[in-house]
Amino acid sequence: MTSAVTTDTSARPGYGQLLRTPGALGFVLPGFAARLPFGMLTISILLLVQHTTGSYGSAGIVAAVTGISMALSAPLMGIFTDRFGQTAVLLPVVLAHSAAVTGLAALALLDAPVWALALAAVPAGASVPQVGPMVRARWAAKLEGSPLLPTAAAFESVTDEFTFVVGPVLATALCTGVHPAAGLVTEATLTLLGGLLFAAQRASQPKTHAPSLTGEKRAFALSFPGLRVLIFAFLGIGAVFGGMQVSLAAFSNEIGNPGANGLLYGVFAAGNMIAGIAMGAIAWKIGPRRRLILGYIGLTAAASVLWAANSMILLGALGLVVGLCIAPALITGYTMVEQLVPANARTEAFTWLTGSIAFGQAIAVILAGRLTDGHGSSFGFLVPMGATALALTTLLALRAKLAPKAPSRIVNASAQEAAPAPAPAAPAPAQTQGKAQATARTTPSRASRNRVNERGMGHRVPVTVD
Repeated sequence: MTSAVTTDTSARPGYGQLLRTPGALGFVLPGFAARLPFGMLTISILLLVQHTTGSYGSAGIVAAVTGISMALSAPLMGIFTDRFGQTAVLLPVVLAHSAAVTGLAALALLDAPVWALALAAVPAGASVPQVGPMVRARWAAKLEGSPLLPTAAAFESVTDEFTFVVGPVLATALCTGVHPAAGLVTEATLTLLGGLLFAAQRASQPKTHAPSLTGEKRAFALSFPGLRVLIFAFLGIGAVFGGMQVSLAAFSNEIGNPGANGLLYGVFAAGNMIAGIAMGAIAWKIGPRRRLILGYIGLTAAASVLWAANSMILLGALGLVVGLCIAPALITGYTMVEQLVPANARTEAFTWLTGSIAFGQAIAVILAGRLTDGHGSSFGFLVPMGATALALTTLLALRAKLAPKAPSRIVNASAQEAAPAPAPAAPAPAQTQGKAQATARTTPSRASRNRVNERGMGHRVPVTVD
């Protein structure tokens, strides 16, 4: 029996109780190891190609091709995962990604032309395993109907933030302190080992949604308008990551201290992490749509002053503020997927958001690289400012699309299509027609009864259970 669950956010369970869920650590730990490389890939390519070509613009092109390839392939990977299962998708993907990244690093060290590096970047990006969305889908399947589900959504967003903290800092340290290609080699190794270990955890995988087997109508995540609005918001967030990576590296070179890049990006990422932990611990009294808009306003305001920083201390302080403002928008956006998209398209929805971050990051890397090469790091910081302003404008204009109505409609539509058509009713006697019409005017319609699905005799269950 499925029933509606009302979560009391004032007494929401914490992270400790969440991690004590039976079987949770079995996929959380290998999942983290497999998704950490996601935060290393772009900056590792950027630093390696800049080292071999001497141009941030060329490095930005190669990194951008990687991000665009990932953004285009991620939703398709999500669809295959929902239909065929996580292990079936992960095993070939992690093998292909490790080989592609290794080949890209070798070409860069052999001083291959930029067009060859960009060509090699296509399979490297297209084969990035979508481990983060897969972990979220496992939590959703394991905790369906549980008050721990919002906590799991916050925890996964904090984990994403942590990968953005550790990944770029680790990659920068390896590329500047060990070898320019060490970041990519480590990324490929972690992807292979972590991905295989995560794929081996079969017991916690969510069930597949093959329409030919279940008779269930296939829901495509992009058909829900709320998700499309979130994609625009996440494009702006990705542009902040890409613009910061290029511009901070260029600023560090300008002041004659390349090693400061790791410190500055670490401060920016630490702001992300601190705000992410706080977001998961606070019992919010305002709705997610309002939180998303307020968080994005703060992010846009903070990103708009980065270009004016003229010292390492000031840039570090502003970077910290930007990091603090990213987490509210990012975490809230991921959490809203539970309300906006039904379960049979949720992995695909998460991959759309992950892909939009990568796409925004890729475009920002290109633009910031060109501006930095031509005018200096201060012009590179204009990219996060412009991208967040454009995304905020879109978010405000389309905020009505973020109302959590789509899952109820899609479930009801599927149920109504699956239900047999009722038999034609016999004509009512003339003396009863007036009474029937009066009753129809005073009785609520079936569609308005709190969106209730009827299952069996006398069994009525609210449709939305997440």
